[in-house]
Amino acid sequence: MKLLNDFYIILDSKSTENGISVMVKIDKNHSIFQGHFPNHPVTPGVCTMQIIKELSEKHFGKELMLKTARNVKFMAIINPEENEEVRFDLSFEPVEEGEISIKAMVLMDENPALKFGGNFKEI
Repeated sequence: MKLLNDFYIILDSKSTENGISVMVKIDKNHSIFQGHFPNHPVTPGVCTMQIIKELSEKHFGKELMLKTARNVKFMAIINPEENEEVRFDLSFEPVEEGEISIKAMVLMDENPALKFGGNFKEI
């Protein structure tokens, strides 16, 4: 299930030396926040990981699947009522045919919310 244009929209995207930097806006009124958690919305970690995957797929124009996660460190809660605009800085490095290493930093006002490193394979 794609979250783009339902759970979040892309506000701005630019290329960097070895990847992309993308500003997204999370829909603070999305139904997921009614259950996660009522009156205290928290962006689910799995949704943040899905956004990394979808932004990478959009960049490469290919469907990807997470193969391995080397480093997943949640450092702060993304509350969409306080931080509905979140920046995803992604860097890419080819590993082997059909596989890419992705390092991601997810930031709210320059404060890290998630550090991620893992490999995705084309499907």
